[in-house]
Amino acid sequence: MTLLSQGGATLRRLFNEHRFDWVIHCAAERRPDAFKEVRHELLNQDVPGQLAQVCKDNGATLVYISTDYVFDGKNPPYKPESETNPLQEYGVTKLAGEKAVLGVSGAKAVVLRVPVLYGPAPKNSDSAVNTLIDVVRDQFGKTYKMDDYAQRYPTNVLDIAAFLVRLSDLDKALPRIVHYSGDECMTKYNICEIFARILQLPIGHVIRDSSVPADAVARPRDCHLATEETIALVGNLGCSKFEEWWSDHLKETSAK
Repeated sequence: MTLLSQGGATLRRLFNEHRFDWVIHCAAERRPDAFKEVRHELLNQDVPGQLAQVCKDNGATLVYISTDYVFDGKNPPYKPESETNPLQEYGVTKLAGEKAVLGVSGAKAVVLRVPVLYGPAPKNSDSAVNTLIDVVRDQFGKTYKMDDYAQRYPTNVLDIAAFLVRLSDLDKALPRIVHYSGDECMTKYNICEIFARILQLPIGHVIRDSSVPADAVARPRDCHLATEETIALVGNLGCSKFEEWWSDHLKETSAK
């Protein structure tokens, strides 16, 4: 957001000093619970629109990373043109960001919707998936109630990065909205089961909770993103198999 201060002068100077053909906008407040106390319209809604305008003025293509949480999870799978209906403030602001980006007339902009993400991270708490490794490893008496209700489709950030490279190499017009998602369906409890299997640890301390979540922040049950149109665009998506990737990754990191 610092780059967009002073009317975006710093950002425009950056574009003047360097030629960008593509800009990938990943920055966002991604934690739905974070919206309980603080509103994040500036980062999730206003910044994308301003960045789209700067990209237009400099001939760059903008890819805005959005979320499956723009849907209510009641009628999956969702196509890019499916009706949106976010259930919580996070989804509302991300959808507003989509509209801001696509509303800049003449801008070369693509909205890329993705589901919950995993992959290499500075710390496990940076990812809603990675952090479950710490839950499984915590064998010191604490118990954890774990959601077994919401259906998720974890997708690897490295696969998304590779997909973006392929997207930038395409010599054809791009859709305004693109979906990218793994196709393995699992709950957070299922993910814990997989980590326990890889780590060869018991998970009696992880309590399965199949009830409809009753916390203050509503979450959709199943926001499966349909990817047929994306496959038609680029071919095989090249999504990693969840358990296979984690088995290799944890083996590599434990050996260091």
